[in-house]
Amino acid sequence: MTISLSTVHVIVDDPDAALAFYRDTLGLTVTNEVPYEGFKWITLVTESQPEVAIVLSQPHAGRSKEDGDALAAMLAKGELGTINFRTDDLDTTFEKVAASPGVEVLEEPTKQFWGARDFAVRDLSGNTIRIEQA
Repeated sequence: MTISLSTVHVIVDDPDAALAFYRDTLGLTVTNEVPYEGFKWITLVTESQPEVAIVLSQPHAGRSKEDGDALAAMLAKGELGTINFRTDDLDTTFEKVAASPGVEVLEEPTKQFWGARDFAVRDLSGNTIRIEQA
């Protein structure tokens, strides 16, 4: 039996603003955009792992008002988890990401006690993004 990762869902307040960050700043490629009942899902991939989809969606997209409200509250607190990426040039990536409008730097490039060298930011919706040196 083989199991592999296929899709990661990232909840965002504003898909268009998030798209500017994930596509223009991080360099991901849009593979699909699906509007539905006033919301939209945007699917992106990285060049090095095109088989793993990253789907941006809003808290209320495809959910009940109650569930959407709960997700929106967690998103506003920055409590929906961390998205981890790798890069072959951490310092250049940090400079580009840190200069992106609306991004909050949580930690500059640092050698971590677990061995990785990485940095951490919050995207425009408050999601924590960690990027480590490959």
